[in-house]
Amino acid sequence: MFDIYGGPVFGMARQQFLQAADILEIPTDQRDRLLYPKRAIAVTCPIHRDDGSTVVYEGYRVQHHLSLGPAKGGVRFSPHVDIGEVAALSLWMSWKCALMNLPYGGAKGGVRVDPYSLSPKELEALSRRFMQELIPFVGPHVDVMAPDIGTNEQVMAWFMDTYSNDAGQTVTEIVTGKPVSCGGTVGRREATGRGVTHTIVRAAEEINLNLAQSTAVIQGFGNVGSVAANELHALGVKILAISDHTAAYHDPKGLNIPEIIDYVSKHGVLKGYSSECLTDPNTILTIKCDVLVPAAVERVITEEIANKIECRILAEAANGPTTLEADAVFAKRPEVFIIPDILCNSGGVTVSYFEWVQDLQQFFWEEEEIISRMKKIMDKGFYDTVKSAKELKVSNRMAATCAGLRRVNAAKQARGLFP
Repeated sequence: MFDIYGGPVFGMARQQFLQAADILEIPTDQRDRLLYPKRAIAVTCPIHRDDGSTVVYEGYRVQHHLSLGPAKGGVRFSPHVDIGEVAALSLWMSWKCALMNLPYGGAKGGVRVDPYSLSPKELEALSRRFMQELIPFVGPHVDVMAPDIGTNEQVMAWFMDTYSNDAGQTVTEIVTGKPVSCGGTVGRREATGRGVTHTIVRAAEEINLNLAQSTAVIQGFGNVGSVAANELHALGVKILAISDHTAAYHDPKGLNIPEIIDYVSKHGVLKGYSSECLTDPNTILTIKCDVLVPAAVERVITEEIANKIECRILAEAANGPTTLEADAVFAKRPEVFIIPDILCNSGGVTVSYFEWVQDLQQFFWEEEEIISRMKKIMDKGFYDTVKSAKELKVSNRMAATCAGLRRVNAAKQARGLFP
């Protein structure tokens, strides 16, 4: 059933769900209601190109459930977007929000486009058209969007302005991850990367690893990866290798992270930073290090890679970076402490929640308070996961997924089935 969600990414999310459902002994007749999205929307987004021609892009928005509150999740602009991927991401977002005890259901959206192929004017036109098409299905108490791969603060500002023009009033709480000047919150851009680093600190404490004398490798140097690299560098961690979609660099003596961040801020990508440290991007995940941070896309850690990885902490900054086959390998490698994605990268949605609350109240907090509150929520999620993994004798991933699934299921059972 529901063949529209076919594909390897949703298949992976589905298998993770079924494993957790078996552990929790959820009755078979209740599983499809918990697994499949409440609503999936496909939209057509035509825009005028700068040369006067018209081009049409496919867009999607999947709302997994609304049982705990409005749906919440990012929007990615990527040439690889499909409905199955978006549905899987909405599913993971549901467990993530529930694990962090946030009053949201999961959602995700995307447009199949290479954003780097668009001019600024074309990008604005596509952003506005996508939001315009979704207006009947979203709202501050229905579905709140945020940035993801290929989108940023500016795109969120266009989303908010488009929705507000339709509503006839400014509605800042329709999206999170906006510029501070448009009702965004301080600390949101750095939140996911900061959260990744915070969970690494907790994991290091758990396995008695001295971070100040450790090494790290980071695959993906976008918003999340670059912030995590900067935070880890500040803690004394030697960053051995980094990569993005344009280049990969490796230096056994450690890379100059502040200098690289400055370069990327000026040029947008890693390409061109250095010719001396260039390395094969396909080997970056298997470089020996203490902390490995996949911060790019899904399914990069395959069974083959999992057998070759030499790290003590695997911090999943990306969504779904580890395949089911790789998880089976790690089940036989207890020396690798895995921080599962729905825990590791939850700092972003946690601070997005703070932004939404501040917009609703029109009362804004200082950055110190935001960081402190984020760490407190993430600490609870981390220690709940570790405790549950030991009690249930399962992996950290299954423990985190079970915690999220248990909360969503409890809400659905308490509310009942209407009509």
